[in-house]
Amino acid sequence: MQRQRVIIRTIGVATAVALAATACGPQKSESAGSVSPAPSSPTAGATPEASPSTDAKPGDASPSASPSASASPSAKPSPTVKQIMANGDDSDQVRELQARLKQLKLMSVAPTGFYGTKTTAAVKSFQSKNGLNPTGSVDEATWKKIQSSTKKPTADELRPPTVNEADAPDPRCMEGRVMCISKESRTLAWMIDGKVVSTMDVRFGSENTPTREGVFNVGWKAKDWTSTIYHTPMPYAMFFSGGQAVHYSADFAARGYAGASHGCVNVRDKGKLSALFDQVQVGDKVVVYW
Repeated sequence: MQRQRVIIRTIGVATAVALAATACGPQKSESAGSVSPAPSSPTAGATPEASPSTDAKPGDASPSASPSASASPSAKPSPTVKQIMANGDDSDQVRELQARLKQLKLMSVAPTGFYGTKTTAAVKSFQSKNGLNPTGSVDEATWKKIQSSTKKPTADELRPPTVNEADAPDPRCMEGRVMCISKESRTLAWMIDGKVVSTMDVRFGSENTPTREGVFNVGWKAKDWTSTIYHTPMPYAMFFSGGQAVHYSADFAARGYAGASHGCVNVRDKGKLSALFDQVQVGDKVVVYW
């Protein structure tokens, strides 16, 4: 029996080490424009409004397939509306758009640079109020109107030092004990039975090393841990998907969103994370979503 216990304990340690082998550290070469990973949710792709419009009816032959249509002098193509920014985009220009929309009190969350559902709704609201086609995408007319209605955002408006406002919880976060993590608002909300207990800023992996999305559970915790691959400290690590974990990042605290992780969920408020670490139990749910 004693020999069996030794073997089981050895296997358990080996398994934990194997899981942690993919633990992440900061990517110090990342620029601010590449912080957000490429969206994988259906809403992150180009919307129908973001595509150039044509006046072709369903079932009509395309102009290239109909010689008579192209030869007719009276056939004039309708002008297309070029979209400058649309759902799924991720850029500094989107960040500026969000800062201007916040000046207009059409957005309450801090600029993230990612054009998601909140930005789409804010743009659509602005367009409706200003007699523009409410597509939710930004064309030249919409962008000029927004610029003329606002002032050039300051550095603090573009990257505010204050805590981000938490996104609306995903429905999967409404039951039980959950770390509810929104990629769009870049926040982690610790929730118990549908009520938010605490929130904190987070950042994610880059496009090349994205933070996985979905529903997970905390597999194990380590108050003092060092990445076995990148050899960087990962205090208050709570592993939820292989080597990906929620953990404190000194790099995030120092540089903010100018950097990125190798897939982990970084937290920059060490005090808040320390308190959360004491509350979270192995087996608690983790939801990562756009």
